[in-house]
Amino acid sequence: MKDYNFLAGQIRDKKSYLCVGLDPDPLKMPGDFSRNDLPLYLFSKAIVELTHEFAVAFKINVAFFEAYGPSGWEQLAMTLSAIPKECLIILDAKRADIGNTSARYAQYYFEVLNADAVTLHPYMGLDSLDPFLCYAHKWSAILALTSNPGSADFQLQPMREGLFLYEKVIQTFAAHPNPHIMFVCGATHPEAFSSIRNLCPDRFLLVPGIGAQGGDLEEVIRRGRNDDGGLLINVSRGICYPDGDRPFDESVKELAFGYQRRMARVSFGS
Repeated sequence: MKDYNFLAGQIRDKKSYLCVGLDPDPLKMPGDFSRNDLPLYLFSKAIVELTHEFAVAFKINVAFFEAYGPSGWEQLAMTLSAIPKECLIILDAKRADIGNTSARYAQYYFEVLNADAVTLHPYMGLDSLDPFLCYAHKWSAILALTSNPGSADFQLQPMREGLFLYEKVIQTFAAHPNPHIMFVCGATHPEAFSSIRNLCPDRFLLVPGIGAQGGDLEEVIRRGRNDDGGLLINVSRGICYPDGDRPFDESVKELAFGYQRRMARVSFGS
């Protein structure tokens, strides 16, 4: 089971917090992939093979597969099978709904696809996430403070208790008995990570916003890590779509290695 101790061990072994985001876009990927009948799978598989030695997790953006209908869903399942067992598989689907609908989402992602984690939005209330949280051996990655500018519209609104809305979300779910709850907290808000860590000292944080969105990697690590690491730092475009004229394979691997080395210097002194 890929529990808290498993993830902490992978972070120590690899000296890395890296979560590689798989957002396969045929309009951006090299032509050798986009001209194939299975471009989403083959591109994602190549990224996995080039980066898995540096990565603790992979975050698959479901939308990039859904857009291609039945073929996309087939390629999504194939992509999951290409990820090594030592890496956490996160499906970025941002699901939640009431009653049986949530139960069916959970059944598909956790049982049919056998993903290790799925991203969830909490704004329909506790009961909308209960069907996911019933899977105590799976991870629920709950949106708290996201990396997009629109996060200020609702998540940063103050509440009567003196907390921002996103802090109320963290406080509520941090008290839940399920040990496999993590929170999505964007790297574009590095100043918030100290208070976030105070609210959930023993929970993992899934951190988007590094790379193309300009989040501060070192500041996030300094403020957001805990004694066991406690971070999964996602990089998608900053690894998967390199600039320049160098060979694709060489560039992707070098970028992933570069992020791992920066993480190791901050947390492990190496």
